[in-house]
Amino acid sequence: MLTRNTINDLFRNTSMVLKNRMFFQPFKYIPFIILVLFSGRSFSQAPEHPTASKILLDMKKLNVLGTVLYVAAHPDDENTMLITYMSNEKLYNTGYLSLTRGDGGQNLIGPEIREKLGIIRTQELLQARRTDGGKQFFTRAVDFGFSKSPEETFTIWNREQVLSDAVWVIRKFRPDVIITRFPKGSRAGHGHHSASSILAEEAFDAAADPKRFPEQLKYVQVWQVKRLLWNTSSWAFKSADDFNKYAKGFLKIDIGGFNPLLGKSYGEISAESRSMHKSQGFGSTGRRGESMEYFEPTKGEKATTDLFDGINTTWSRVPGSANVSKLIQKAVTDYNSSNPAAVVPTLLIALKEMRKLPDSYWKPIKIQELQKVIQGAMGLYLEVTAGDFDAAPGTPVQLKVELINRSAVPAVLEHIRYGFAGKDTSIQVPLKEDQDYNFTAQYVLPATVPISQPYWLRKPGTVGMFNIESQQEVGLPENVPATQVELNLRIGQELISFNVPVVYKRTDPVRGEIYRPFVINPPVFLNLAENVYMFASTEPRQVSVLVKAGKENLTGTIALQLPTGWRAEPAFIPVNMNRKDDEKQVDFTVYPSANQQVGELKVVATIEGITYDKSLNVINYAHIPAQINFPEATARVVRLDLKKKGTKIGYVMGAGDDVPQSLHEIGYEVTVLQDKDMTLDHLKQFDAVILGVRAYNTVPRLRYYQADLMKYAEEGGTVIVQYNVDQALLVANIGPYPLRLSRDRVTDEKSTVRFLKPSHPVLNVPNKITSTDFEGWVQERGLYFPSEWDSRYETIISTNDLNDPPLDGGLLIAKYGKGYYVYTGYSWFRELPAGVPGAYRLFVNMISLGK
Repeated sequence: MLTRNTINDLFRNTSMVLKNRMFFQPFKYIPFIILVLFSGRSFSQAPEHPTASKILLDMKKLNVLGTVLYVAAHPDDENTMLITYMSNEKLYNTGYLSLTRGDGGQNLIGPEIREKLGIIRTQELLQARRTDGGKQFFTRAVDFGFSKSPEETFTIWNREQVLSDAVWVIRKFRPDVIITRFPKGSRAGHGHHSASSILAEEAFDAAADPKRFPEQLKYVQVWQVKRLLWNTSSWAFKSADDFNKYAKGFLKIDIGGFNPLLGKSYGEISAESRSMHKSQGFGSTGRRGESMEYFEPTKGEKATTDLFDGINTTWSRVPGSANVSKLIQKAVTDYNSSNPAAVVPTLLIALKEMRKLPDSYWKPIKIQELQKVIQGAMGLYLEVTAGDFDAAPGTPVQLKVELINRSAVPAVLEHIRYGFAGKDTSIQVPLKEDQDYNFTAQYVLPATVPISQPYWLRKPGTVGMFNIESQQEVGLPENVPATQVELNLRIGQELISFNVPVVYKRTDPVRGEIYRPFVINPPVFLNLAENVYMFASTEPRQVSVLVKAGKENLTGTIALQLPTGWRAEPAFIPVNMNRKDDEKQVDFTVYPSANQQVGELKVVATIEGITYDKSLNVINYAHIPAQINFPEATARVVRLDLKKKGTKIGYVMGAGDDVPQSLHEIGYEVTVLQDKDMTLDHLKQFDAVILGVRAYNTVPRLRYYQADLMKYAEEGGTVIVQYNVDQALLVANIGPYPLRLSRDRVTDEKSTVRFLKPSHPVLNVPNKITSTDFEGWVQERGLYFPSEWDSRYETIISTNDLNDPPLDGGLLIAKYGKGYYVYTGYSWFRELPAGVPGAYRLFVNMISLGK
């Protein structure tokens, strides 16, 4: 039997006792610790436990050699039902290439936007693929927000680089068929959508051309896709009749079947997959019965009866593989769901035959799939957990390894290798049926091992492109596991290598086992209390930094780097922390510049002569694995010329934003209103009541509070409503007078702004608003502007994108009784957290109406 002492002999270091550390208590606004909630499968999960029926399905897939790639622009663009059908009915190797990670969208579940939202939506896509059976790919294109045309999109994306990434994915994944979600023209509804189909057509040709992106050919070969089709649908047409006329004669496939091995229809599985896009509010209901999909040929050979017409999807496409196909079919025929392990001897022979085949694209793929089937059929449980969820380079890591063979198939553990340490040890440990083997071991991470930063965020990019240095990482949905342990088992006569990711798990008293990824962290974390520091005068203010030790015996100094004309006292602060996870708050006094200015504050730690500048960001939602990244420890500092009236704000949170904290930064007392607060008497204490983004779409009880909100305005209050979408409004009238929302938006954040009523108080009191206040805006001007409104609303400013008509409805103000009602589609939820000075000045003027 494998004992603790046996394993300790494998490594030069002694083992440590596993520990469960208590989470530390953060100070205000520092997002260090969030309760770990987990669901779904990922690297940070328990080993898989496939059912007997799932094992049979995976075994059948071993005899299918076909690949299909779906292409669109964003997370949630994909046709999850088609992906489900292709992966689980046709058993093809099915992938989805999303050109972006959805960084520019809105967030219905929390305040994260931009890169943080991109991390969430990446994981939502991975959860969707784990549900529907597909694989996930990305390019390095950034979702910079809504785009009205592909021409505009290509002025922000590096078109050649995005094309290169698409070609790389095609050459690496080698699809027989590519399917696009969108047409190339305006019917696509978004410039990114159109661009995805344009690039898919270009990549179809470029992937087969050795003169295009020849640098890739060190790793992959050129690949000619058989055909490319558009998955057309009635949503792209004015009416169902128009669609039926257009689609007549196109390839039509019913994908609405039922899979008895999975116990669900493809529509039901698809709904579960679609519902993973929770940040976008895409919860879906399962469908059953017939479901037709239509496909318009775009490039390549035309299909008449099936997407894979004329494409060989059997083992005969691999020379010398006849025996492999026969053995797999024998295993399928002989399979007994009450004793899955009985087919393992046949599968081992098939594995031996596979290994004899000449090198080809399919050989390693099918070997990996077959090994997974063997593992499932044996009930072979392999798990490696770390004693903690993080460790710094050069520090020890405690591991617990567990193996159990829950079958009568003979298996012997012969070899162990740890990825980073490179330590190889040969042993002979029989894994007896249903006998649990576990042991602990410790070793030291190399000092040069990189931290676990999402690979697309390691280097600064541009507005339109992430900076990815390694060609081999292009297309990957996420980082490979921070570290893995290779376990080599002899099963029967075949030696099989299993790379087991190291994860962390703990036992929650309510939820039971909770898993999260093991990560490699910097030796010190530096978290600022705020993302933006606003200075409304020359008075200094305190800047607090929470310093957290990422390793033991941390000694060094902490300092601030500031723009020219700013200074901090003291110049540096020494820190000395003995234990990992110790924390210390250090406080600096920052003196701003004399004049209005925007700059960057950066925290740096000097430890043993080396400078560190990373903070810790933790993202936790129940539907995705916990995510950690390490942004630079920076904040925006703004010396702002600002006057304000009023002090107390009531805020109704909508879909989630950071506007309340932004208003707190400039001295307002902000109360996030709860149900009990939504009475007229309670609202009267506030100088203004502000509704967060999409409140009338996401806060069901607003329908009951609308009358009191309007009465509050009528009796002298100010109600400010930020943008809502035009569908699924919870009340018929969101204002005191009629207005109709639209999908009109201004995507160019530099668009000219015209003053329609320059003498209006909102442009003059207490801050004089000029054109300079619209400089430095980020991502967009605004969205979902009203298209029609009652004459009692005053239009204040106007703007538009190039070649578009003027949009005057982005800021509507109505005098209502003794007070004011404001509807605004301008993107304050982006501008205020970004520290845009003019956005603050105008927003304060809205709050100050009538004061």
